[in-house]
Amino acid sequence: MGIRATREKERSDEIDKQITEDRKRMGGDCKILVLGVPGSGKSTIVKQMRIEQENGLPESERATYRPVIHQNILDSVHTIILAMHESNTQFSTAQNALFADRILQYNLDETNSLAISSEIADVIHQFWQDSAVHQILAEEKDSLDLMDNAPYLLSDTSRIGSPDYLPSEVDVLRSYKATRDLTETKFKFGRSALSMTMIEVGQRTTERRKWIHHFESVTSVLFCIALSDYDKLPVWGTDTNRLQDSLATFESIINCRWFFRSSFLLFMNKIDLFKQKLTRVPLERHFSEYTGGNDVNKAAKFILWKFMQANRARLSVYPHLVQATATTDKNNIKLVYAAVKETILQNAVMSSNIFKNRLQEVSVTHPDDAEQRCHAFCAFGTCLLL
Repeated sequence: MGIRATREKERSDEIDKQITEDRKRMGGDCKILVLGVPGSGKSTIVKQMRIEQENGLPESERATYRPVIHQNILDSVHTIILAMHESNTQFSTAQNALFADRILQYNLDETNSLAISSEIADVIHQFWQDSAVHQILAEEKDSLDLMDNAPYLLSDTSRIGSPDYLPSEVDVLRSYKATRDLTETKFKFGRSALSMTMIEVGQRTTERRKWIHHFESVTSVLFCIALSDYDKLPVWGTDTNRLQDSLATFESIINCRWFFRSSFLLFMNKIDLFKQKLTRVPLERHFSEYTGGNDVNKAAKFILWKFMQANRARLSVYPHLVQATATTDKNNIKLVYAAVKETILQNAVMSSNIFKNRLQEVSVTHPDDAEQRCHAFCAFGTCLLL
């Protein structure tokens, strides 16, 4: 065997060794850290992907959302009633005013098995028919701290309040439950042998230092933002709006040394609600440098630009627009898979440092297209890693 052939074999062996080490390091399981401020829709994204990948949720799991959905309904109705009291909005009938008092006094506890009774469900149904309720929603739509899916739930209280109610997958997706701790969701990547663990973080921003170093080896960070929250105050009561709060959180995460080998997926959520709100609440009212009016494309591009400006570490970022009202979106899982695949390949190349010069020769027409960049990396022949 000649000297040249020997060197090529050594290089090949070194590549194989690096790939093996990377797979051992990952344990056959890629980790996706799911982050976002409260209300950004990160839990819904995870549920969407599970439903898509696992062909639905089992009945036993859907049943656990019954008290969550019932609490969502009560919280929404309480918010509306209190807003009507503050604005001195009168109910259309005296009967509905009495209904409102009954609803305010009703709470979920062990005495009612954490469920809305059929009687209260009928009362809420009658309450929802009152024209004054929809008047206050129209007038105070942007100032009410009401969950986005409240109209969906309140319009179907007769079904949801029935004794044998079992939440549908759509009901589960439309429900809201704050993430308090770390939660893990595992599933396979389609037909790939690679499995994925999505780790959703629910801690407050001020507690980030307590957990962030545990995720040094995550493959990707899926960061969710709610585009429509540009005029809402943060849950934690700071002087900024929720979108600015998301931007500050994103900036601190993407430039953190623990994630220098991770890619970032930026899920720009609630684009449909964002489009509707732009006509009522000008974006420039909250971002003075914006000049695009109520054009949803210009507005979304501006917000994306703001987030890209925060990426001083120059990590790979894959933006994706998501609709709040979509029950499932196959593009979500496709984008995550493409970004994760490329990240693993990139890390193999970076670690071995063998193809450093060849990486610079790859020509990509659309640098933000995750699929195309994956194909470019596969040109190196390292796609056997997956």
